Amino acid sequence: MTLHGNLLGPEPTLLPVDVALDAALDGGADPTEAAAAHPAASAAWAVLAERALANGEPVAAYAYARTGYHRGLDQLRRNGWKGFGPVPWAHEPNQGFLRALAALAKAADAIGEDDEATRCRNFLADSDPAASAALGLA
Repeated sequence: MTLHGNLLGPEPTLLPVDVALDAALDGGADPTEAAAAHPAASAAWAVLAERALANGEPVAAYAYARTGYHRGLDQLRRNGWKGFGPVPWAHEPNQGFLRALAALAKAADAIGEDDEATRCRNFLADSDPAASAALGLA
């Protein structure tokens, strides 16, 4: 009998690279245009949410972050995630989802939605504690 995989839990989920989105965002494309051109991509929504937070617009940030979060959940599930398990921050294609999740926590804090903020912080830490630290939520 041969055992496969991690005996302590599920294997990390690694999202695929989105070359077109990466080129658009790295090339300085407006994140609104990037989100319109790549609506399934969490990274574009995360950038919009982070920008809205920086501009003192927590309700807009919440909406952008929630969109990015849900699009990221869709991507994770399509790539084998079963609702739990590691989503490594070190794998760059995962960072859009993790950034959207962190922005959702911050926006929820800003509008007083404490239960949602706590749930998002816990989800982020469960996904990868390095993400929490990198995104200022550790």
